Amino acid sequence: MTTSAIDESVAADRGSYSFSGIRASLRWAWPALTVVVLLIAAWQIYVEISGIRPQVLPSPSRVVVQGWAQRDAIAENAAATLQVTLVGFAVSLALAWLLAIAVDFSPWLRRAFVPLFVVSQTLPIIAIAPLLIIWFGFGLLPKILVIALATFFPMAIGLIEGFAAADRDARSLLASMGASRWQQFRYVRLPSALPRFFTSLRIGITYAVVGAIFAEYAGASAGLGIYMSQQKNSFRTDLVLAAVAVTAVISVVLFVSTFVVERFVAPWARHGTVGLHV
Repeated sequence: MTTSAIDESVAADRGSYSFSGIRASLRWAWPALTVVVLLIAAWQIYVEISGIRPQVLPSPSRVVVQGWAQRDAIAENAAATLQVTLVGFAVSLALAWLLAIAVDFSPWLRRAFVPLFVVSQTLPIIAIAPLLIIWFGFGLLPKILVIALATFFPMAIGLIEGFAAADRDARSLLASMGASRWQQFRYVRLPSALPRFFTSLRIGITYAVVGAIFAEYAGASAGLGIYMSQQKNSFRTDLVLAAVAVTAVISVVLFVSTFVVERFVAPWARHGTVGLHV
């Protein structure tokens, strides 16, 4: 198939996605949604039959009612957590791209940095977060650092491995035509890395929310992490679970958004065609 034919196919695919893609997504999500509904129903029945105290285990209906009653406070703290998550993840994303590109162009940097990337994942974030608060205060910087520690590794490694897995024949062809290393990177190595990158991006974006919550637990003036800590100390288990549910919704929305971005940034991944895209 020629490049022009592939481009026409991609354009047609984008036009038809609005309906077929939604139907396919619903078919894919239906089993998981069914399991969730059954678990919530079992939870509700157990609470009603057992008579367990709501301070220990509130019913799902109580969580919804009390969460809705506190919707303004929860929404305010959720907005703070989302802001920290997006800023921290954007910084981590930029660093992952810069260092992955540098490592791809320099074997010496690969030997110097990749072991450090691995070591960074041995640091216990739950222990590091309070130290960062002590060193840098309660502002935005320590939260960004926690999110970066939680999300940088999968994205950087995904990019590095994606660059290295580029088609050798395509690279040799461009080299024989006099293409520079940068041109080989632009037309072969970069398109080849994007599918792996988006896989690691989906891992990173979920870690980003968890990292933000950890940072807020360690010390913050606003956010779902500090909100859950306050409600836990007040024995409001229902509001803790309401905040947990909002955190899960944020994570799922961010996770799903990566598929939307991938469809427009790397549409060739679905056609199995990588490289030589101008």
